[in-house]
Amino acid sequence: MYDISARERTLALVAQGRSLNSVSKETGISRAAIRSWHTRLEPRRAGHECPRCQGPPAVPRNPAAYAYLLGFYLGDGCISAGRRGVYALRIVCDNAWPGIIDACEAAMREVHPQNSVCRVRKQGCVAVTSSSKHWPCLFPQHGPGKKHERRIALEVWQREIVDAQPWEFVRGLIHSDGCRVINWTTRVIGGERRRYEYPRYFFTNLSDDIVHLFTQSLELVGVEWKKANAHNISVARKASVALMDAHVGPKY
Repeated sequence: MYDISARERTLALVAQGRSLNSVSKETGISRAAIRSWHTRLEPRRAGHECPRCQGPPAVPRNPAAYAYLLGFYLGDGCISAGRRGVYALRIVCDNAWPGIIDACEAAMREVHPQNSVCRVRKQGCVAVTSSSKHWPCLFPQHGPGKKHERRIALEVWQREIVDAQPWEFVRGLIHSDGCRVINWTTRVIGGERRRYEYPRYFFTNLSDDIVHLFTQSLELVGVEWKKANAHNISVARKASVALMDAHVGPKY
């Protein structure tokens, strides 16, 4: 571990126009480490990689990214136990939406920056994956069996984040289990029946608890909704669709 003064001296050599190779040979510090100091100078504090495990427990450093990732996890995510107490968080994204894959990976890195994130390619989809001992701390909804077959409830600290970042939570849920579509119907205009198109949002999830969390957040931001069926939520009113377009938008 290099202290701040050592890092500053090393970056000062680079600032003189010297190559990373020459500075690395002189200081004995790897080029990768020197490059990383350009974006983060301060050393990471040992023992504080999980905000829920430190004392007293804290919230993730980027609540907006956490709210988005929580929505994604509740939709298309799972946590699997591995060896030596390590858990893998996997969120499956459709290949049709590369922008959403990027957004999911970025949120995962923001929420748990100490761990690497990789993409495991499968037929028609990508599993954005990261391994850590602390994913169950950050997502206590993890448990045996399918999410729709067990109770899903937010802890107090999660509820506070979602209430403060409702649009990010809604966006994560829509990006996982929702869509924006164009519906059509016919209307009589000037005595002539014409085709009329209008956008609407759908969210579908088999868990009543997750559907309830979604509709709670919609109400918090003033979006009107209705149940299309037991597990399908529709947002179709013009003003509400406009709100969704401003804060969520079509998949990309």
